[in-house]
Amino acid sequence: MIERDFMPSKEQYPAALSRAQMNDFIEHGFVRIDDAFSEEQAAEARAIMWRDIPCSEHDPASWRFPVVRLPGYGGEPFRTIANMPVLHAAFDQLVGPGRWLPRDGLGTFPVRFPHPDDPGDAGWHVDLSFPGDDCDPNEQSDFSAWRVNVTSRGRALLTLFLFSDISEDDAPTRIRVGSHMEMARYLEPAGEQGRSHMMLEHMGADRPQALATGKAGTVYICHPFLVHAAQKHRGTRPRFMAQPSIGLAEPCRLERPDGAYSPVEIAIRRALGKE
Repeated sequence: MIERDFMPSKEQYPAALSRAQMNDFIEHGFVRIDDAFSEEQAAEARAIMWRDIPCSEHDPASWRFPVVRLPGYGGEPFRTIANMPVLHAAFDQLVGPGRWLPRDGLGTFPVRFPHPDDPGDAGWHVDLSFPGDDCDPNEQSDFSAWRVNVTSRGRALLTLFLFSDISEDDAPTRIRVGSHMEMARYLEPAGEQGRSHMMLEHMGADRPQALATGKAGTVYICHPFLVHAAQKHRGTRPRFMAQPSIGLAEPCRLERPDGAYSPVEIAIRRALGKE
């Protein structure tokens, strides 16, 4: 594959990703950063979360649910972890300096437990990013009519922050490698309105599958159109992971007079035959 020239660099931080890694992001839809934050920070965060979980860390008999969803955390160490310099540098490279919004913490944590029951949330999907015209403004928690469109309105990236060691048995997020390309083609006919209520079981089903495994402190940075799914936990220890989105400071553009496209935009353009 011929490597792509990217936008002129104006990063505040030293580059986190090589040119090859950025090309991999364009083609595969994700990139992995090891040691994005420390195992000590991960352990501190887990200790805080255990206080909010309705079972005991040291009593597996109390792990009565396949998944417990914890609300977002904005204090320390979550704020520092969300804003590690290596991550900001990577976001600059993948989205463009000044084009994404920093976070003051991390979003919902789906904590998964070893459990025989199906978790009930393991369908293939992409994360929706903006409310449709039919959304009830009085129902802030109702995401049933939220949408996603071909310019990824409202969302620059999906990220997966690993807060515990995750092996193949520990319910790693499943990724359909390169499925963001098919997703872009699926969204294009819907224009700015985008789509909602999507059943994506067959989207990218013939593509290779990757698992978001790694040590605590690993972060996966994903294209917002990457099709992914949860799965049942078959290991022995609870799995802690956050999956915050990175917001857009300015809209994604598929036509730029100066040609200064980000890798996120290049991937969409390539899927649509514009590159």
